[in-house]
Amino acid sequence: MDAGFEAHLRVGDVSVDERDVALLSAVDREGSLSAAADALGRSYSRAHKRVGALEDKLGALVERERGGEGGGGSRLTDDGRALLARYARVRAAFADTAGTDVAVLNGRVRDRDGEIATVATDVGEVRALLFEAADDVQVSVRADAVTLHDPADVTRANASSARNRFAGTVASVDRRESVALVEIAVPSAGNGDDGATAERTLPVLVTLASVDRLALEPGRDVVATFKATATRATPLGGPS
Repeated sequence: MDAGFEAHLRVGDVSVDERDVALLSAVDREGSLSAAADALGRSYSRAHKRVGALEDKLGALVERERGGEGGGGSRLTDDGRALLARYARVRAAFADTAGTDVAVLNGRVRDRDGEIATVATDVGEVRALLFEAADDVQVSVRADAVTLHDPADVTRANASSARNRFAGTVASVDRRESVALVEIAVPSAGNGDDGATAERTLPVLVTLASVDRLALEPGRDVVATFKATATRATPLGGPS
């Protein structure tokens, strides 16, 4: 298990977690529920009860074979294997999110159109997904959801689905093996203590090919765009 987070898969009113997946995987590996419980250091009765609880909600996950030359055993059903595969996809998405730089902006909801909210932040208005009722929110933008453009080439706002767009300047470029983390300084609406225009930093993850194509280096003017559907707003202090 990775430190810092634990993925959960919600299926109806059942929450499948790491312990459930470890148990089902052990059944598949060990060939029986009893051997799986032993391998994990758990009691058989609790393991049997948990599998039963999951199957009550999700259908048959473990197929039990009784007797026979090998003395019987258990293996996962197709539904059991599908559940493990689905959980693996969710966990991979969690791990990807946990390892990705994120820009966080606080703001206030100005307007809503269904699940899309227009939020006033200190760098301007941001359109983001908002599923709860809230006035004050925190907007999160993942570095890999942002696209950089040459200011001369950027399309008109209404001609693209990436309706969030901000002009900024490259502050730094951290080259890695095949990608680069580019920090973009975006002017904010407020001023610093010395009266100069304050700035917020927006992390952007791009390929090295994009770094070269856009000639990204400190001081370079760029336009950052990102879709509302790739941006999430969550309530500050809970739903209103």
